[in-house]
Amino acid sequence: MKRKSKITKKRYLLGFITITLFLAIIRLLFPSIAQDKTKALSNVDSTRVIEKVDSAKIKEQSTPSNTTISHFFKSDGSQKRNRIVGVRDYDESFPDSQPQQLEAALRYGVKPVLNRTDAEKRKGELVYIGCNPYYNLKKLNNSIPYLVPRAAILLQDIAHNFMDSLQTKGVPINKFLVSSVLRTKEDVDKLRKHNHNATENSCHLYGTTFDIAYNKYAAVTRPVRNDTLKWVLSEVLNDLRSQGRCFIKHEKHQGCFHITVR
Repeated sequence: MKRKSKITKKRYLLGFITITLFLAIIRLLFPSIAQDKTKALSNVDSTRVIEKVDSAKIKEQSTPSNTTISHFFKSDGSQKRNRIVGVRDYDESFPDSQPQQLEAALRYGVKPVLNRTDAEKRKGELVYIGCNPYYNLKKLNNSIPYLVPRAAILLQDIAHNFMDSLQTKGVPINKFLVSSVLRTKEDVDKLRKHNHNATENSCHLYGTTFDIAYNKYAAVTRPVRNDTLKWVLSEVLNDLRSQGRCFIKHEKHQGCFHITVR
């Protein structure tokens, strides 16, 4: 019968030293093995830290005290209601003259369009501003629905901000009406025969200018007094004008805001 070999203290220490020396030699010969392992452990720790941070962010954002990010609702879920302020005086708030607007039109506009045939050839310079969910076009007898891109963006921003303002003030949704856009030279000549305010060198010739009616709107939910909607619209326009994005003239006889992009 064979006798089992007994692991003595001396043999254990000898084996431990041998394995340690073997691992040390492996590390010296192949240092990338140890680095990869260290890097992997580091990545695991980093991932755990990121997960903790992300979890903290999610938890923080989900608390009631931080749910007031919405422009339309309070933290308790109720709808926000802002006051309608308007402007003190329309003529004082929107006094920008024809020379001022013409200077901007010449800077940012296109070469005057001769007629509708010429307009069809200029679509590379102009943007069609017809169908839109934020505003309506009145029947355009003396203009066509084209603007330079800069002005088209301004019109879109005005309309979007107007909708937002109505929502936050608790006013039923209505669209404003664009009453005049790009005029050809042919349009201006016809218009001057029965409109003494129409100038020969109109800003509308350059695709930088449009008119927004303030005495008529298109109801989406239900109609509202024109004066109320004009107050809200004037707040929006005054804000964009103060940002230096446009010139605005309050036109009494035409019942519109005459706007040129800057």
